[in-house]
Amino acid sequence: MDKDILSVMLKETSGFSKGQRMIAKYILENYDKAAFMTAGKLGKTVGVSESTVVRFAAELGYDGYPGMRKALQEMIRSRLTSVQRIEVAKDLIDDKNILSSVLNDDVDKLQATLEEIDQESFNRVVDSIIAARKIYISALRTSRILADFMSFYLNLLRDGVYLVQDNGPAEMYEQLMRIGEGDLYIGFTFPRYSSRAAKGMAFAKSCGASTVGITDSVNSPFYGVADTCLFAKSEMVSFVDSLVAPLSLVNALVLAAGSRSKDALSDTFKHLERVWSENNVFETSES
Repeated sequence: MDKDILSVMLKETSGFSKGQRMIAKYILENYDKAAFMTAGKLGKTVGVSESTVVRFAAELGYDGYPGMRKALQEMIRSRLTSVQRIEVAKDLIDDKNILSSVLNDDVDKLQATLEEIDQESFNRVVDSIIAARKIYISALRTSRILADFMSFYLNLLRDGVYLVQDNGPAEMYEQLMRIGEGDLYIGFTFPRYSSRAAKGMAFAKSCGASTVGITDSVNSPFYGVADTCLFAKSEMVSFVDSLVAPLSLVNALVLAAGSRSKDALSDTFKHLERVWSENNVFETSES
């Protein structure tokens, strides 16, 4: 099937029934909203029955409506502007119960990530973290939070961990100029994908480093470039990106790496506790 579902709809329009043409017209004009509607919601909006929407999805070659909706979501995930996301969120998020809506949505993303994560790929990344001569961690925009978190904890586990700064077009390459064989480059990118993130990944790979992409799906620019990709769901439909599942994945990677070197980790934290105590780093409760 053509990867662009909108092209498929345009190609097949002449063979659609009246109700199906109404659905296709609405989706073509409002794909950013339709991609996140249930079959019932889409049918009600267009003025057809839910069963007509389901048959429409089958007519396009999908097993069911969820398959068609997923195809729409994958197509537009990296295309939606912040303004479009806000408009979609108006229809999907209950303003009276935002707390419940957001938390339940994050729970769904965690469950979907757990169900779809590839354990062998996860294990390979942990092995790479342990074996690497040097580790370079890079992310842009909101994904930078994930890189900061990962580099902080990996620095407690081992030497040679570098957080790549990228405040200008040349800075990233300057910091990566010594990367090479035996090194590991870990990049983060989530929709809307940063073009510089993809360029950084390609540069590290061209220098001979092992590369890991932590991203959301096979539609990511990291897929097919990074040696290994780990996928975590991040599909918040608004101007705020949900990073709950990606952060949980980072937690798992750090803990898995730490569990492989328990003695060294114990010695590190014993030393840190002495340093923290001597320098009054943390507040202590008075007896």
